[in-house]
Amino acid sequence: MTSAFKRLAEKPILLLLAVNILAGLLTFRHYGTAWDEPLFYSYGDALGYAYSPKEWFSGHFDLYNSYGASADDHKNRGPAYLLLARNFVYGLKALGSDSADAWHLVNFLFFQLGIYLLYRFGQRWMGKPAAFFTAVFFSLQPLLWGHAFINPKDPPFFTFFLGAVCFGFEMVDALAQNAKTKTRSMLLAAFFVGIATSIRVLGPFAGLLVFLYFLSKPSLRRNHTAWRSFVLYGVAAVAIMLATWPYLWENPIGNFFAVLRFMSDNPTQLGLLFEGQIYRANNLPMRYFPFMLATTLTEPVVPLAVLGVVLGFWKMLRERAPSLEVRKERVVSLALIFVWFITLLAYIFLRRPSMYDGIRHFLFILPPVFIFAGLAYEFLVQQAAALLQRMKIPAGRAVFWLGAAGGVILLVPGLYGILKLHPYEYTYYNLYIGGTSRAFRTYETDYWLTCYKDAVQALNERVTAPVRLFVKREAYLAEPFAGENVQVLPLGGAAEEPRSGDYVLANSRTNDNLTTYPKAPIVLEISRVGAKFCTIRQIP
Repeated sequence: MTSAFKRLAEKPILLLLAVNILAGLLTFRHYGTAWDEPLFYSYGDALGYAYSPKEWFSGHFDLYNSYGASADDHKNRGPAYLLLARNFVYGLKALGSDSADAWHLVNFLFFQLGIYLLYRFGQRWMGKPAAFFTAVFFSLQPLLWGHAFINPKDPPFFTFFLGAVCFGFEMVDALAQNAKTKTRSMLLAAFFVGIATSIRVLGPFAGLLVFLYFLSKPSLRRNHTAWRSFVLYGVAAVAIMLATWPYLWENPIGNFFAVLRFMSDNPTQLGLLFEGQIYRANNLPMRYFPFMLATTLTEPVVPLAVLGVVLGFWKMLRERAPSLEVRKERVVSLALIFVWFITLLAYIFLRRPSMYDGIRHFLFILPPVFIFAGLAYEFLVQQAAALLQRMKIPAGRAVFWLGAAGGVILLVPGLYGILKLHPYEYTYYNLYIGGTSRAFRTYETDYWLTCYKDAVQALNERVTAPVRLFVKREAYLAEPFAGENVQVLPLGGAAEEPRSGDYVLANSRTNDNLTTYPKAPIVLEISRVGAKFCTIRQIP
């Protein structure tokens, strides 16, 4: 027992992950099914067809059968995460969990890997206490905590993109020490960039950052053996991408670039609520992304990150490293982290891609934000220590408690948001705009309709005789939660419209629950902190 506690003290990240996983195990069944989930998981279930020798040699093999119930929509989405996660899901289902809950738990567990990678990567520029604070600060963002369960697309890409950069940089460092680096180091880096690319075609950007880091080392630029190792890394990454993405098998180059063109354009015209108006995703004002970045993360994030950019580089340039080469390496690697963020930010402003659902498509640009926030935190703690020394106050224990107290203060908004909004953490807005309660009706909150679960289950308890429930959007999300007395029908898609005594469920996306049968009395509402996510009305 003593050794276990000692290990936790030496590696606090293990304690953080243990606490997070325990919280996840206690709550993963609380979450409703998100808009994007059912058809995407159907894709995951269908993928086994592509890897079945029995089907290969059946004489009628058709790769189209491996794309799931929404083949035309999902075939060009890389399925690497689904391939990796689905067997864990099947294991949980064998233990009695339903499919949606099993996926939610597995999604959350994969997100914990991303938290660990942020901690590991952050130690390049800061000490373990600051890296630990960075990991905790990141994990307690309500937006990210909610998405970690219900989003099988963006958090997995964040995790594998971050892993691709983290392990890629470590591979380059190993090459600098020995041009014949260990195969394990190379394969680990290749695996993460290959999987990241198979999840989303922006994955190669991680490989580009690794390549720039490789070029920053003069000893590697002139070393043919190092170049061969790097080329092998690239070949392995491409092989992993191809192996985990059946859509590319028929025409690897052509289909890859077709996906790249499609995703770069992202032609969706989905409607969304922003500043009280309904915009189309392809016609949003330029301020949309910076506004959502600043208001859906907790209040300290952006100020700390901006401060960290200045203080981080200032500290790296002034620090007493073992050698000029080491100091240069740290500055260059930090500059590449800044390039990671600023390049993608420039892409958003210059290319103006379709955007919706806040910053969820761009979660993978957050590691630089939190690394710079961690650098600011570390600098402020160090300055406090220096002040104590000048005041001739013993700094050791005092600095520890000062750093811990400061960290707790910075973490409080996130923890409070998670507790108050559960299980709708992803609807979080910070106090810069008055919180989620003030954002409601002006900005999107439960845009993925996860409140259907609570709404339909509450209706189950209310009714004692058979009733009909008409659902404004995506009725298939509500149907799995309906009891034996509740028949779910799509509003506008059924053979008949609601009649007296029927119920109508509408969500607050684009304020639908204000305009759907507005004169019918409300019988149920699902809300948090004054934001009404779902409304059930009964037709008089």
